[in-house]
Formats: sequence, structure tokens, C-alpha cells
Amino acid sequence: MARQEEDAAAARLYDSLGPPLFRYALMILGRRDAAEDVIQQVFTAVIDRGTRHISAPETYLRTAVRNACYSQLRAGRVRGLDTSPGEEILEAVPGAAEPISTEDRLALEAGLQALPAEQREVVHLHVFEGLTFKEVAAATGEPANTVASRYRYALEKLRTRFLGLP
Repeated sequence: MARQEEDAAAARLYDSLGPPLFRYALMILGRRDAAEDVIQQVFTAVIDRGTRHISAPETYLRTAVRNACYSQLRAGRVRGLDTSPGEEILEAVPGAAEPISTEDRLALEAGLQALPAEQREVVHLHVFEGLTFKEVAAATGEPANTVASRYRYALEKLRTRFLGLP
């Protein structure tokens, strides 16, 4: 492929997958600036290396974003979550009959921000991307039982936070 074709292919990938991958990175990292850095890092690598080697772009890029997010977390580059108002980590809930109120959305975002990154990631992939636990396990490289447990723990923490139930 000529360089122009490679750049155009990378631009198409960014246009179609950039926004959901950004939301994924934001859900894991909890900080807009860190998520932007990850997306820039991943797509810069794609542009530099080209798209010929990518056979399953969505899976490849999600894995690259995930790895970059956890590298930042391990290296301590992400310090604290950004819980400032307006830092929306949620997108529209698929299939929701009514839009969520701003107050409820902010409360839910704060609850999600309080979860560990691994639990936020599982919630995002299962709820917002509609992946089954088996698919989440494949996407994260974790056993399906671990994924299901993280989801259950996340729901328990949210239930305790919002309903005061154990």
C-alpha cells in the first residue's frame, strides 16, 4: 500500500473506532487527559507501522488501548481520578427507555469512578459494548469466572453506595 493509502486507512480506523476506544480508555483510567494520551499513542503507532498487519482492527486496537492504559496505571502516570463535574465517563445506555437525569448521571459516574479500574473495564465492556462475559474474558485475557466476579463485585459496590444494601 502507498503511504497515502495507509494514512487514509488509519484515518478511517480513527473515525470509526476512535470515539468508542476513547470512552473505553476513559472508563479504565478515569481521566480525560490520560485517555487522550493513550488514544494518541495507539493511533500514532498504527500510523507509523501501517494497517496491513491488522487483520481484526477492533480487537487489535481495543487490546492496544487496554495494554497502554494498564501500562500507564502500573507506571503510576495516572494519579487519582478526575471526578470533576462535566468529566463524563458514561455514554448513553443502550436500550434505555428514558434519558438519565443529569443528577443521576453524575452520581453514577462518581460511583463508577470509585471502582477499581479492572471493575470499571468489565462494566464498560459488558454494559456499554454489549459483550458477553466470555467475550469480555477474550478481550481482557482473563478467565470468564474472573470477569464475572469483577462484574458482580462492581454491582455490589454500586448497590451498597446507592442503596445502602450489603
